[in-house]
Amino acid sequence: MVSKRKLSKSDAHGDSLTAVLPPTKKSRISGNEKTSAQDGVVENDCISVQLLRTGGITLSAGERQNEIAVDKATFQKRLFQALRKHPFYPRVVQEFVSGLESHIKDRDQFRNCLLPCAPVRSEGTRNLVHSYCESLFKLLLGIDILQPAVITLLLEKLPEFFFDTVGTFGTNFPRLIVNQFKWLDKILDSKDLVTKLMQMVSISPVPIQHDIITSLPEILEDSQQTDVAKEVSQLLKRDTRLTVPILDALSSLDLDAELLAEVRQSAMVIVPAVKLEDLPVVIKFILYNIKPVDAVEVISTLRKNLDLSSCILPLQLLSSQNKLKSQPQTSSSASQVSSSQNCVKLLFDVMKLAVRFQKGISEAWIKAIENTVSVSDHKVLDLIILLLIHTTHPKSKKQIERVLKNKILLGCVPEQLIQSAFRNHSLVIKEFFPSILSLAQTFLHSVDPSVVSFGSCLYKQAFAAFDSYCQQEVVSALVTHVCGGNDVEVDISLDVLTDLVTLHTTSLMRYATFVKTILDYTEKLNPQQIRKLFYVLGELASSQRCEDSYIQDDMHMVIRKWLSSTVPKYKQMGIIGAVTMAGSMAAKRSKGDGCSSVRTQQNEEHHKQLSILLDLVSYCCEQSPEALALYYDELANLIEKQKGNLDSQILDRIGENLLDEFSNDFVAEFTPAVEGVHLFPVKSLYNLDEIESQGTIVINLLPLLSQNWPAKSAEEMAAKTQGKKIVSPECLSPSFRLLRLYMVEQHNGSMEEIDALLGCPLYLTDLEIGGKLDSLAKQERNFLCSLLFHALNWFREVVNAFCQQQDPEMKGKVLTRLQNITELQNVLVKCLTANPGYVPPLAIFDCEALEAAPNINAVGPVKKKKPGRKKQKCESGKDSSAEPSQGEENSAANQLEAETTQIEKDTTEKPSGIPWVQLQSYRGFFRELDLEVFNILHCGLLTKSILDSEMHTEAREIVQLGPAELAFLLDDLCQKLEHVLIPATAKRAPFLKGKGCRNVGFSHLCQRSSQEVAKCSVELLKPLCNHMENMHNYFQARIAENHGVVDGPQVNLQEHQLMSSCYQHLLQAFRLFFAWSGFSQRENSDLLRSAFKVLADRLKPGETELLLLEQLISESFHYLLNFQHSVPNFQCALTLTQLLIVIAEKPVAGWKKDKIASLAKQFLCQSWVQPSGVREKGRQFGDALHSLLCVYMEHTDNILKAVEDVASVGVPELINSAKDGYSSAYPTLTRQTFPIFFQVMMAQLENSVRSIPAGTPSDSREVQLEKLLHWNMAVRDFHILVNLVKVFDSRPVLSVCLKYGRLFLEAFLKLAMPLLDYSFKKHREDVQSLLKTLQLSTRQLHHMCGHSKIHQDLGLTNHVPLLKKSLEQFVYRVKAMLAFNHCQEAFWVGILKNRDLQGEELLSQGSEGNDEGLGVSQLPREDPAEVRACCLYGSLASLVVFQWCYSCDDLSACCLCRAVAETISLTCSARAMCTLGQRFLLTVSESCCPPKTICPF
Repeated sequence: MVSKRKLSKSDAHGDSLTAVLPPTKKSRISGNEKTSAQDGVVENDCISVQLLRTGGITLSAGERQNEIAVDKATFQKRLFQALRKHPFYPRVVQEFVSGLESHIKDRDQFRNCLLPCAPVRSEGTRNLVHSYCESLFKLLLGIDILQPAVITLLLEKLPEFFFDTVGTFGTNFPRLIVNQFKWLDKILDSKDLVTKLMQMVSISPVPIQHDIITSLPEILEDSQQTDVAKEVSQLLKRDTRLTVPILDALSSLDLDAELLAEVRQSAMVIVPAVKLEDLPVVIKFILYNIKPVDAVEVISTLRKNLDLSSCILPLQLLSSQNKLKSQPQTSSSASQVSSSQNCVKLLFDVMKLAVRFQKGISEAWIKAIENTVSVSDHKVLDLIILLLIHTTHPKSKKQIERVLKNKILLGCVPEQLIQSAFRNHSLVIKEFFPSILSLAQTFLHSVDPSVVSFGSCLYKQAFAAFDSYCQQEVVSALVTHVCGGNDVEVDISLDVLTDLVTLHTTSLMRYATFVKTILDYTEKLNPQQIRKLFYVLGELASSQRCEDSYIQDDMHMVIRKWLSSTVPKYKQMGIIGAVTMAGSMAAKRSKGDGCSSVRTQQNEEHHKQLSILLDLVSYCCEQSPEALALYYDELANLIEKQKGNLDSQILDRIGENLLDEFSNDFVAEFTPAVEGVHLFPVKSLYNLDEIESQGTIVINLLPLLSQNWPAKSAEEMAAKTQGKKIVSPECLSPSFRLLRLYMVEQHNGSMEEIDALLGCPLYLTDLEIGGKLDSLAKQERNFLCSLLFHALNWFREVVNAFCQQQDPEMKGKVLTRLQNITELQNVLVKCLTANPGYVPPLAIFDCEALEAAPNINAVGPVKKKKPGRKKQKCESGKDSSAEPSQGEENSAANQLEAETTQIEKDTTEKPSGIPWVQLQSYRGFFRELDLEVFNILHCGLLTKSILDSEMHTEAREIVQLGPAELAFLLDDLCQKLEHVLIPATAKRAPFLKGKGCRNVGFSHLCQRSSQEVAKCSVELLKPLCNHMENMHNYFQARIAENHGVVDGPQVNLQEHQLMSSCYQHLLQAFRLFFAWSGFSQRENSDLLRSAFKVLADRLKPGETELLLLEQLISESFHYLLNFQHSVPNFQCALTLTQLLIVIAEKPVAGWKKDKIASLAKQFLCQSWVQPSGVREKGRQFGDALHSLLCVYMEHTDNILKAVEDVASVGVPELINSAKDGYSSAYPTLTRQTFPIFFQVMMAQLENSVRSIPAGTPSDSREVQLEKLLHWNMAVRDFHILVNLVKVFDSRPVLSVCLKYGRLFLEAFLKLAMPLLDYSFKKHREDVQSLLKTLQLSTRQLHHMCGHSKIHQDLGLTNHVPLLKKSLEQFVYRVKAMLAFNHCQEAFWVGILKNRDLQGEELLSQGSEGNDEGLGVSQLPREDPAEVRACCLYGSLASLVVFQWCYSCDDLSACCLCRAVAETISLTCSARAMCTLGQRFLLTVSESCCPPKTICPF
């Protein structure tokens, strides 16, 4: 096809050429080429060959390259001269090209002409030729007279290779042809060349199109780039297959902004569909040359379209990648793995370069991630980009940390996202390891548990995904955290090490030496942390070979040293470490591998070591009851934790003689008269079995306590000297716990051998103490209290042991034991109240010693007499929550326990002025209830048989779970849920308090994960719903009986208080459960669905299986909303509202927000009266009111309207009311609660105006009018609230008004004044009305400043300087606004006099001194207003003297300027000196208040 086209072209000039040229010339044109067989050199008489040889190039055939004997410039010069000087020029050019065309008909020869020439290696010419030479065609294109013809020849040759597959002839001919046009020194007709290339693009196959387009940037001249870019961009719309080459070419061209934006938008659309190998090119173009103004928008769109999930390998390739070392793998799979990883790495390299070298890209990425609100919209890409920026931009580290923390707190970065990033993109993330380590270390210092959890997850994923160097750094960092001593860091670091030793034992084994160094820093670790540490070390030691057991040897040495110590703390650490180590060794024995003989030998060796270790611990604990009790508890925990995984020999070793020892030490046969001398007469109580007779077993509690009383009796000292084991009642409960767990493990859950202990009586004394307590001696009261504590702890352990028994008889006895617990607690409260300073015996032994008695004076309601001023001032620190600014929600558990204690005591016997203790303060002295105890909540009515002496049924007694027992269980449940499920965000350890104080009473619970507790809670939801419905029905019935009122004459106060407490506990338990942050994790979604299904089933039984999660949540919300009509008190109302908020926040829905606002307003508009007829009040009521009012304001549709409604409707009703009066519209609004309402309204008003967008010049008239309307309502509300201070002028109200008044003014200056600038001309009257209303408020604020000065209240005057500054900035800003709108004449000023809150004029100290003739300046007298303005504006460095003074408060000037010149009278007037100067040290500061700046006149 090409040759025909060429022949037709030469026909046009054929006649003249033939006529002129001689025959010899013509024969040379048509002569045949001859090739030398020896060297492959083309030998013929063609003019093209001859001229090329004359220029210095010898043509070759076959595989041999063309040879060049001269350099490029010399060749081109020689050939050019030969052609120009040829007698037949210019026709010889055509003859030369024709000969060249004939030469390249052979593909090998054509290839040789396209490939670089080889320099001639002959002697004498070697140094004349460069080692790299251009191809023949590239050299010919550099000759002006040949360039057009050669370009045409090459382009006409190109179609011959359209359908050749690359590699058929070993060469990609199209690519070589296109490469000839690159980087030419000169193109005669560049436009024609580009036109021909673009025409070739339109007809060529895709691979050739790809080569041509990607070569355009190296071919085009600068002037052609814009036109060609437009033409190429059109191809982008027609053929998506050319996207990558087009974008690659365009990224190297200089495009105008409009075209760049258009092409970028087209590229952005195709990002989700681009192949992985092409993605880096597309991203490179999108990030190319972004303007800072468009950066955020471009990056946000790119972030939305770029999904790294398309970069993840198929699962089979991932699995093969993970098994590279363990299983053989095909080369194709390995290459695909490597190729995909390299493409992803190249993608982030492109992003890294853009972030590093393009200004604004990093900020745009951060903004785009910050602006992402929905949790589901956050991607792995966000995390990797933040790590990339953290690594690339050191100055942005703090900002990245802040963004990450905010996202973590909002739940936007779940653990699954981190795992996905490390699992699928470890090759990329490994480059950011220093940043990962830095972030993890920083986050572990945080006070927020979710942030700390994120840091720990970084450690775990980095260890699992990276190489040995990174693993070593991770372990070193964790060891550093543990040795640092910070309690939170120690806990989380040990948890990470525990996970690593469980999942990556072999990998962690290499760094065991690092972990072992923690043993040198155990001084700062608490018992729980010691247990975790020895678990980690025990697992590592058990993984070592016998000959390399250095860790085990070190652990044995440390344990022996601790056990032999006389210091209780070290002995405690030794016991915990020894039992934990024994557990690891015993568990590993069941996992032994290898031959049976070796395994048997290892088992025997392990058993011998464990026996020696346990014997050592037992021997060291015999003389210390606390140590022995701890040993029993640790063994019990070991059996419980290693359920079914504990070696039988070890189990037998633990349980050896256990039952006999317990019977001998703590159990006796019943006798009518107990031998011995005791402080109290012995009496058998709480028998649940047959009639007491000779031979009945009884717990020998009182006699045993008498033997050990006082603590250091002669018998104890004698026992110590004789080396006998000390039997103490402190070991009763721990020993029984160990016994029952051993029995359950040995007998597959059966407890027949010890079931008699459930109903057996105790040796106590007569507990009908009545008024006898005051007559008892101190020692007797202490003995009685200790006896009650031991009895209660025994009953708690009995309930723990038998709570899961299914026999109805056993269940009835368990419920009876619960009743015994509540009865004993009532007695104990009375005894503790009469015995202040008493320290109970320990019941929890794996915590730090509790040496101080709980303070009973700060708990429980107390009828106080009117204290004197001094006492009131001292107690103000404790009762400072009267100020509304401190209205944070109190811990619900404290209040609930206080209520429980209150309702469990006989109010008639409470002496006036004596406080009642709350038993929650003694939590560390009670045995912990297991989670299984709450299965009792499933119980309904049970029948218990009463047998006669012949074991026949004498009668049947119905037992049920009463209100007191229910309140007891629910209170403990709430404490457990709060401890495990709700993170202690701001719960720092109190000052000078022990480290482990928060975990006291939760030792067993802390050994369970939050997921386990949540699963147990889901199983309890159904009985909890039953109980809550019973409460609802109870209060509905009471209201119906009393004709709609709570305080009816027939109300049983004690019963009402008990039921209210149960109701409160139930609502609190629901709230704590659903507020668990773990529900945001994907693996807990089924658990969340199960929980909501339980609630939804209460409304639609059997219809919830097919409902979606959102539907289940909606049904659950409505179910809980039905309880609004039966809540008995305000605290229950608040808890119900908080519960509904937690439910509504699962998926956000607008209707739920309206429902919550309506419910909160309903509760605020309800009159809350106690059953006694007294309105609810007090600190707890105030805190709850503050919280509920905030909920109402935050969820209402129109905050401004809500504030106006309360301020203009509810508050005016109080103005003329009595001291105990209240608003009829809002019964919760009284004179006592007004400060709370006022503080919330001011805070919400200020917060709402900050959400109004600032005015801009582009706002339409409608938008301006809407914003003006919002500000008009806000200013009107502000004016109403400020004026209320005239009537309610208490100090808290003044403080709130000064604080939030300044904040409101600052928001007005920042957001409203720009709006007034641009809307003044269009809405002049509205703007004037707005400013006049606000001016009235600012004048009242000024009066408050004067009031603060007169009363010299430092708490109020602290707000004055900044408020004065804002007031004066407001005046200046109004003047600037008028000047901007050319209305300066509308601005006039006057002197504002000092006035008090009621508007009475005040005389300043300066004016009084002036009347007396003191301090008169010799200089001309100035206007006082100007003088005072100078003083106040000193720190503002203003050269304009303002004529309108807000009553220059000189004290404010001192605080504002920080330094006022004493010699200012030389510049202005003596009146400008601080009137309270004698109270402050005045210094001259030229930098703060230069005289020329202070007074321009």
